[in-house]
Amino acid sequence: MEALALERKAEQNRELRERLLQLKKERNAIILAHYYQRDEIQEVADFRGDSFLLAQKAAETDADTIVFCGVHFMGESAKILAPNKTVIIPDERAGCPMADMVNVDGLRKLKAQHPNAKVVTYINSSAEIKAETDICCTSANAVKVVNSVEGDEIIWVPDKNLGHYVQQKTDKKMIIWEGYCNTHDMLTVKDVEEMKAKYPNAEFVVHPECRPEVVALGDFVGSTTAIIKYCKESPNKEFIVGTEDGTGYQLRLDSPDKTFHFATKYLVCPNMKVNNLKKLVRCLENMSPQIYVPPQVADKARLSLERMLLVK
Repeated sequence: MEALALERKAEQNRELRERLLQLKKERNAIILAHYYQRDEIQEVADFRGDSFLLAQKAAETDADTIVFCGVHFMGESAKILAPNKTVIIPDERAGCPMADMVNVDGLRKLKAQHPNAKVVTYINSSAEIKAETDICCTSANAVKVVNSVEGDEIIWVPDKNLGHYVQQKTDKKMIIWEGYCNTHDMLTVKDVEEMKAKYPNAEFVVHPECRPEVVALGDFVGSTTAIIKYCKESPNKEFIVGTEDGTGYQLRLDSPDKTFHFATKYLVCPNMKVNNLKKLVRCLENMSPQIYVPPQVADKARLSLERMLLVK
């Protein structure tokens, strides 16, 4: 019974992939998939990456249609950087709880209290927040961006864990917003210690969106892309991974001879996983849901993203 169901699913996926290829040609579309997406989405993507790389790809592409398989704010970033393209996402309910933890009124109040501070916003935020921002950053370039900003005072939104990590690597005074990533914040010291006891030869690689006390245990700390690169190049054969489990797809692809243990079974972002192959095909058939950012918001937000892209 189970074998039959798996066979049927495989056949269905084959048909969906064929339909997808046909639709991509018809719509002159490019598929961008975040590393946290389901394997079936990453398999068919033209580019896999973190939010920074995918934002760059959106800005550079010749395609007329960008299908962004990620969460809502990522689609917005693509639309802001490529305003003349049609940007669609497989499921508009794919939000980001961390992005929702900061609001425009709260940020404006904080700016009024610290008039000399520059606002550095993590790319995991809404277009409206980016429009209130001096410069955006990602986990890959956060330290570089903060250190590139003129002045000694930074308002940092929305992720307190990443903010704490950056604070260790800059002399600037940082006023840190109290947001966090639900998924990364779940990982505890106890989880990591149990895994280290179970797999004593494994290196622990961790994302700076995790809690500071968890990050402190890392043999390597870095963005999703940095973790993937590190594991690929490391002579070590076994890793405990402290980031979202979708990265397993690229890790296994790059290093089939290595073993990866996720630090807890709860490192799954439910919002990233709402997208699937069926929804991906449907959104290209219907050319919806489309991402729309009001021009006055997009113009301001674009400045903060373009400034980020200039930081080398």
